[in-house]
Amino acid sequence: MNPSERRPVHVSVMPREVLQALQLTPGLTVLDGTAGAGGHSALILSKIGPDGFLIAMDRDPMMLEFAAERLKQTVPDQQNYRLEQANYTDAVSLLQKYKFQQLDRVLLDLGLSSDQLADRERGFGFDAGGILDMRYNPEEGAPAAELLQRLGEEALADIFEKHGEEPAARRIAAEIVHRRLINQPVMTTADLEDCVRRAVGNFPSRPGRNPATRVFQALRIETNQELEHVERMMTVVLPQILKPGGIAVVLTFHSLEDRIVKTAFKGQQGWQVLTKTPIEASSAEIRLNPRSRSAKLRAVQRL
Repeated sequence: MNPSERRPVHVSVMPREVLQALQLTPGLTVLDGTAGAGGHSALILSKIGPDGFLIAMDRDPMMLEFAAERLKQTVPDQQNYRLEQANYTDAVSLLQKYKFQQLDRVLLDLGLSSDQLADRERGFGFDAGGILDMRYNPEEGAPAAELLQRLGEEALADIFEKHGEEPAARRIAAEIVHRRLINQPVMTTADLEDCVRRAVGNFPSRPGRNPATRVFQALRIETNQELEHVERMMTVVLPQILKPGGIAVVLTFHSLEDRIVKTAFKGQQGWQVLTKTPIEASSAEIRLNPRSRSAKLRAVQRL
């Protein structure tokens, strides 16, 4: 969907807590590695002022268009930011481009945006429908539907188990392969949801939760190589780009990525963990923005 055809619907998660954790002051250099619709970026710019500088990056060109419009509206007098379509693991080369050796602050919001979920052309969620693409960058990698047609039963089951912690992974993988054999490949979100329901049968699911949720998560993670990127960012890139005394804040939305962040922060020398336990959204925010219910905020300072 063309972003110019509608306004973004995504609501930034824990904005007050993010600002508190970042400890922003005028003049700082900041990386927003997952710009999304620009909500957090706009708040950052309001705190660092015209003497600071923000690099906001995202893999998804649609979200960058939303972010550009948001920043034009909220900070029209500021030109001290740049928007870049890139993976946050490419941050080192971006710093070189803007002639920064290191940064004062880094923010990563690893959540999927409501706008991506609502886009029928992307296939991120079962509610919107559409073809199973699931790529953040539509020009990079293979669509999710192609993975479902190409990978064998064992490989698919491993993805659903590893990335979705799905108990019925092997039955679901078998159903997908069976459909291929009878020339009914799983191509759309409706196909995948129906496939999961048929495979799961009476298998217990969390009340109010679609039984396909874990499978959609697993397939999206595999399509975009999300966990590999989080791992590289935490262990290789972040130590290179963050100044001594600098602060990094990470928002995670499921246990797999949160485990990587927690392990990296606690397992490397030179970090001081600023959040002994992760910060979670308030009950008031969860009522207003249900997508915040699974969010965990972790912050670390480089020594």
